[in-house]
Amino acid sequence: MREAPVAAPRSPRVRRLGWRGAVGLALGLLVTACATPEAAQAPASVSASASHTGTVPFDLSYTISSRFAQNRAEHPDYRLPEVALSDGRRLLFERRYREVDGRELHLDLFLPAASAKPAQTIVLVHGGAWRSGDKSNFYAIADHLSRAGYAVALPAFRLAPQAAYPAGLTDINAAIGWLRDNAAMLGIDAARIAIGGESSGGQMAALLAYSCGTPLFSADGNAAPAISALIDIDGVLDFTTPLALANENRAGVDSPAAKWLGGSWEQIPDRWREASAATHLSPAAPPTLVISGEAARFTAGWDAVQPALDRWGIANAEIHFAGQPHTFWLFEPYAGQVADAIDGFLQRQDVAAARPCVRATGDTQ
Repeated sequence: MREAPVAAPRSPRVRRLGWRGAVGLALGLLVTACATPEAAQAPASVSASASHTGTVPFDLSYTISSRFAQNRAEHPDYRLPEVALSDGRRLLFERRYREVDGRELHLDLFLPAASAKPAQTIVLVHGGAWRSGDKSNFYAIADHLSRAGYAVALPAFRLAPQAAYPAGLTDINAAIGWLRDNAAMLGIDAARIAIGGESSGGQMAALLAYSCGTPLFSADGNAAPAISALIDIDGVLDFTTPLALANENRAGVDSPAAKWLGGSWEQIPDRWREASAATHLSPAAPPTLVISGEAARFTAGWDAVQPALDRWGIANAEIHFAGQPHTFWLFEPYAGQVADAIDGFLQRQDVAAARPCVRATGDTQ
């Protein structure tokens, strides 16, 4: 299903935050940008000579979560800080969900106002060509979605300069596991966790959604958990299509995808196939929303994935933003429109819980 193109922008929503919310949000942005700069995820051992690549060495050992763990026994009154907004929502910054390779990984949470019903959660994976970007890319959309009653989790994960494929994917599955383990404390529904992403993050989200039920990208070796829905914002679904290869493999070993995967298409075609969400498509796939801009290359593979979803009776839609370049969702009024599209899709499907990821032999397309 391809929905009508979105053309005319509407007026941006006006946000009215209490002073605590405004100050807290500013502090959260400062913490994310300065204290743990996820966009510069090169290990501390990277030399200054690497600066021409755009990576900067940082020592990430000084974190709120590490100090909390060190001091909580002697100071049981300590609590991790929250930002309480005037409308009842809460923002939880830099919550540690995993420690791997000597580094802490954190996520930010936008929680809706308290409700009698546990909240549907959406995990949003930032883009940046698998090598850069930051979880704060999704702050605007997370703000809109939390106002609509969703809990939104924004994980940091290892990028190509620090750890190549599939490290970041296992990190995100670990974040989903952390959310499930802490669902009661957070007031979220462990059975209703959707995943989405933008650009390379959309590619990763689709890969995780369609490979559920397998240990391929699991953080603990067990079958990865089921996902209740997928939202792919301009993310490639099949690296092996001519359209994708013409762009993602254009520079050979110097292409961002090749640097993430560990080689060009010509060198490691099997890995490029494995990293394609379409390879893992099966009747266990969740309801899927694709949000696209004007450049078809960024959703390469959708033309084959969509008919397969239809054949298996899996709800799906594409919402196309006519004339909009890649990354349009980072800006208003489109951040609000994308959030509305996500809300509308989930509401129409009435996604109650993730379907079991049970796979039969030969049940991929």
